[in-house]
Amino acid sequence: MILELAILDVKPGREAEFVAAFAEAQQYIMRIEGYISHSLQKCIERPGRYLLLVNWHTLEAHTVGFRASPEYAEWKKLLHHFYEPFPTVEHYEKVLG
Repeated sequence: MILELAILDVKPGREAEFVAAFAEAQQYIMRIEGYISHSLQKCIERPGRYLLLVNWHTLEAHTVGFRASPEYAEWKKLLHHFYEPFPTVEHYEKVLG
């Protein structure tokens, strides 16, 4: 299993609009083969910062399956204009635990 981690910094004053858009956009990621689960969490110390965690069966499920899909185009349309700066995405695999 692969864990995708993205820190999402949302433009000030757009947080509620972002959360509403994410609620709609999440349907697109959930349709992708290799998707397992996701969560969106809000930072307590930094208003406007969110943490997106997505579990995938493989790295390619995200980097190829999702990013090359029509669903990703819809995801981008709904969400990418909220970010400042654009998020860096990293992938992790379990070592212990």
